[in-house]
Amino acid sequence: MVVFLPWQKAASARRWGDSVTDRRNFLAATCALLLASSANAQKKPPVVAYLGTGSEQSGAIFLDAFKQGMQDGGLFEGRDYLFEAHWAKDHYERFPALAAEVVRDGPAVIVVATIASARAAYQASRSIPIVMTGLNDPVGVGLVASLARPGGNITGLSSMAEDVTDKLVEILHAAVPQAKLVAVLFNPANPSNWTLLDRMRTGAPASGMAIRPVEFSSEDDLDALFVAMVRQGPDALMISADSALHDQRPKISTLALRYRLPTIAQLPEYAEAGALIGYGQSRREAYRRAANYVKKILYGAKPGDLPVEQPTRFQLVLNLKTAKALGITIPQSLLLRADEVIQ
Repeated sequence: MVVFLPWQKAASARRWGDSVTDRRNFLAATCALLLASSANAQKKPPVVAYLGTGSEQSGAIFLDAFKQGMQDGGLFEGRDYLFEAHWAKDHYERFPALAAEVVRDGPAVIVVATIASARAAYQASRSIPIVMTGLNDPVGVGLVASLARPGGNITGLSSMAEDVTDKLVEILHAAVPQAKLVAVLFNPANPSNWTLLDRMRTGAPASGMAIRPVEFSSEDDLDALFVAMVRQGPDALMISADSALHDQRPKISTLALRYRLPTIAQLPEYAEAGALIGYGQSRREAYRRAANYVKKILYGAKPGDLPVEQPTRFQLVLNLKTAKALGITIPQSLLLRADEVIQ
């Protein structure tokens, strides 16, 4: 039998008491850590919503560029943000319902592909940040107060398509000087396309060309549209700057080649899809740079404080394979100006 002296009993009790306290503190701390870990595991990354014009297939190269831009900024899909795309299937009248659906889910940012989707998102929410991916004349159409101080909840990139339009007429005339009647495929649902059409009409006569507008409605009508357009005898085709038309670049380029129409578009990626000439801001680059705006907003920046960015470089891409198929010889002066020549 072990006998403890009084002070030994007190010391033993203190030691036992300390041990019990330590155990309780340890258990409490462990529980707190487990609860915190569980809460963090249940907390989802912020959602970046996208309002697109066409479909997942047609917009894939641009969304890939956006996600690459996010990754370049240290943000990885699934870990740092969730990405949810919503598609209008080229029907701009669907954007209000899509935007309302997106806003109900409460995303951290809404990325928009065109003026119609930007307006719909703005009508649905004046607080959720909205990022443009290279839109036509955002000041002129009333999306932002100014490029330097956009104000409100919209910012991002403009396309400067109105300035590119004049160059399109010049480049087309240099490549196909015999073209007199030029069909212009434009989207009447895009308000900026009417302005671009007016600029084409103004600039074309100086090059000896006349403009004939052709209204785009949807992908389903493209075959019939080309049949009707060709009956009017155009010498060339010009594609206006519009997201829905950009999404249809493979089919439009294929139809243009089938009907032997030299085609120029306000998008370098058009030449990659088979058009004769693409000129303007790279759409992929615009999406990649839009990711930088999203990153800043996710880190706490207010969209109204972020100036709208304008393109600093316009790319000229020529498709010589298409030129050969059409029997067109691209002049050396234009080849020397090209940023890329597709053989």
